[in-house]
Amino acid sequence: MEVEIEQGESGKSVMCVLTDPEGTPLGGTMYFPQTVGPLQLQQIVNTLLKNEEKLPYAFYISNQELLVPLGTYLEKNKVSIEKTLSIVYQPQAVFRIRPVNRCSATIAGHTEAVLSVAFSPDGRHLASGSGDTTVRLWDLNTQTPMFTCTGHKNWVLCIAWSPDGKHLVSGSKSGELQCWDPHTGKPTGNPLNGHKKWITGISWEPVHLNAPCRRFVSASKDGDARIWDISLKKCVICLSGHTLAVTCVKWGGDGVIYTGSQDCTIKVWETSQGKLIRELKGHGHWVNSLALSTEYVLRTGAFDHIGKEYSSSEEMKKVALERYNKMKGNSPERLVSGSDDFTMFLWEPSVSKHHKVRMTGHQQLVNHVYFSPDGQWLASASFDKSVKLWNGITGEFVAAFRGHVGPVYQISWSADSRLLLSGSKDSTLKVFAVDWSPDGEKVASGGKDRVLKLWMG
Repeated sequence: MEVEIEQGESGKSVMCVLTDPEGTPLGGTMYFPQTVGPLQLQQIVNTLLKNEEKLPYAFYISNQELLVPLGTYLEKNKVSIEKTLSIVYQPQAVFRIRPVNRCSATIAGHTEAVLSVAFSPDGRHLASGSGDTTVRLWDLNTQTPMFTCTGHKNWVLCIAWSPDGKHLVSGSKSGELQCWDPHTGKPTGNPLNGHKKWITGISWEPVHLNAPCRRFVSASKDGDARIWDISLKKCVICLSGHTLAVTCVKWGGDGVIYTGSQDCTIKVWETSQGKLIRELKGHGHWVNSLALSTEYVLRTGAFDHIGKEYSSSEEMKKVALERYNKMKGNSPERLVSGSDDFTMFLWEPSVSKHHKVRMTGHQQLVNHVYFSPDGQWLASASFDKSVKLWNGITGEFVAAFRGHVGPVYQISWSADSRLLLSGSKDSTLKVFAVDWSPDGEKVASGGKDRVLKLWMG
């Protein structure tokens, strides 16, 4: 269908090319009047894509969001009218999330620092792990503790919900893992032993690959990662090969496992026999954090912000696969690694063992990296007290946020990819752990002051 736009009074038009975030042009070169702004561009994109439902889009020129008419932009940025303007359109979430700025509940209960917090995939429950050796489950409607899960003998360093919401696993400083039934707060079976040192990360097999959820992988300071089957209550595969501590682990949407280590490498494993597929090398120091562009849909599985219930695992698997494929599009899953060498690398591991982009700019070690739910943005937290924002597809630097006066430990995104939260060692809560609920309504933070705080819009 042709898109015709009447000329403005000035009669001057701008030669433009609309492209998606991957750089694929939408139609050919088009001439737009200088009066055209984001609203008109939104109509044009919806028309060209033949969207039955009109969807919201944001527009970017050179990584800057276009919020004014084209003429105003050209004048302000002194861009020649002779040049072809490349405008990137990005789909926006249909729902919007309010900024979170008030603490709605301070929930006491833990007797030591809260070291980890995680919302369930449907956003209705919250779990926290603490230095007091307990895991606690909280009811978010009443904002009261539901269960205190006891059984660990040491600090609870990591917790992870299965993406179907049926299991919760926690890992401790002494290396054991425990599975819990979130509906009763009771352990399901004995602790899972095998790791010789503390647990540094837990990641579940995506529900679109296997439902109901049975397998998860744990990483440890002992240098190994282990795949466990909760129905068999045992370790089924040990992934060994790293020469130093494994610091982080992610189970990707393609079915492979990524492990990052203090030996400076990232290893990619297949999960039927635990064979090493490839090694990603390039970092000059410890790898601290890994992030996947599809992480949000992997974590939430079939659940979205509407909160639909599912009657069967098959239905859940089908919906989760649809969500995953829609989010991934035609491009490969992207991985970002953050390191003690102050840099980050952007990889496409299914395509190449060489990094796509090296991202520099932090003045200290990079502690945490995290993609926005739509995969378009990437945030990094560093001990240089800053949080930096990058283009999640090209790896280009976009902005730096400097509000913290202490090292930044962790970051979390809102479900609509518009808001970013960070937790630091400074006076802003001394937050060790933050998480944003998948329905976008709530943020949980935990820290040294032993209380869990819930923040609402």
